[in-house]
Amino acid sequence: MGRHMNRQALLPPLDRIPQDLVCAADYARHARERLPAPIFEYIAGGGGDEMTLRRNREALDRLLIQPRALVDCTGGSTATAVCGQALRHPILLAPVAFQRLVHDDGELATAHAASALEAAMVVSTLASRPLEAIAAQTEAPCWFQLYFQQDRDFTLSLVRRAERAGYSHLVVTVDAPLHGIRNRAQRAGFELPPGIEPVNLKDRPPLPRATLKPHQSIVFQGMMSEAPVWQDLRWLRGQTELPILVKGILHPADARRVVDMGLDGVVVSNHGGRGLDCLPAAIEVLPRIRAAVGAEVALLLDGGIERGTDVFKALALGADAVMIGRPQIFALATAGALGVAHLLRVLREELEVTMALAGTPTVADITTKALYSGV
Repeated sequence: MGRHMNRQALLPPLDRIPQDLVCAADYARHARERLPAPIFEYIAGGGGDEMTLRRNREALDRLLIQPRALVDCTGGSTATAVCGQALRHPILLAPVAFQRLVHDDGELATAHAASALEAAMVVSTLASRPLEAIAAQTEAPCWFQLYFQQDRDFTLSLVRRAERAGYSHLVVTVDAPLHGIRNRAQRAGFELPPGIEPVNLKDRPPLPRATLKPHQSIVFQGMMSEAPVWQDLRWLRGQTELPILVKGILHPADARRVVDMGLDGVVVSNHGGRGLDCLPAAIEVLPRIRAAVGAEVALLLDGGIERGTDVFKALALGADAVMIGRPQIFALATAGALGVAHLLRVLREELEVTMALAGTPTVADITTKALYSGV
């Protein structure tokens, strides 16, 4: 499991929320005390020199809010709708793989928390619990995140399983056809422990064994030989009536192409800084992508969200909702379903306070005018 795995005495998950756990960032500190070092570094780390990881946070921090005074906020609400889905608040649980790495109940605990706080949960193809069992544990909206598989029939079987289980949307991740270079996880000696696996892929046909010629690349002619392309999205659109959002878009032209293909939405994301390093922050490209797709297309943002003020800033720049990844997993590691539910409540309450103090009582009131322009 790695040379550092047994060097720390790990604390058990909490069964109550302590007084000093008051925001999303606090969960990272508590999670570090409860996770083996390689697992914590795998979750916390990013790609390469982690420039993208840092930039996600720094770009959000540079944005300032321009409040308006004496606004009647007594009719305020965080309620909204995204891609035809009514939501209590615009905060979704991002798809995160292998949640049993941090808690025995894994995605089942996350699903309980999503139900309690009426938060949409996006379930990963690489979940460590069956997608059907996860959907059965939540009354909140459940979306399925799809990684294209090398076998189209098997890819379609995942879609059919999601449909039968009651998932309402598909979120197709397109920015990770192979893993980025994650040096922090490598240095920590991370590897999946026995018993943690992508259970929804257990019936996947064997991967083809290509023989490369001496001049060929293991990346280009090897791993990327079966990577999805635009035609695969067109094929998927013809296979299901579920709304399809494409996750991992950073270029306005790609976002426009998604819409022109008849797909339903875009998730602006750099994979949480875990893939290609030296990318712009998701929040930096968000306004250009909103301009490219128009006002009516569902647009979500994923990357660096840790505060209700972060959610507010994303909405002001054109997002309909946000996804949270690492904070969700740190909360799960710290206190299971209780932790994830508490995290969601904190973020929702922070968003409500931000909206009230900024003079924007509804989600529709949060526009670019709510951000400080410096003039």
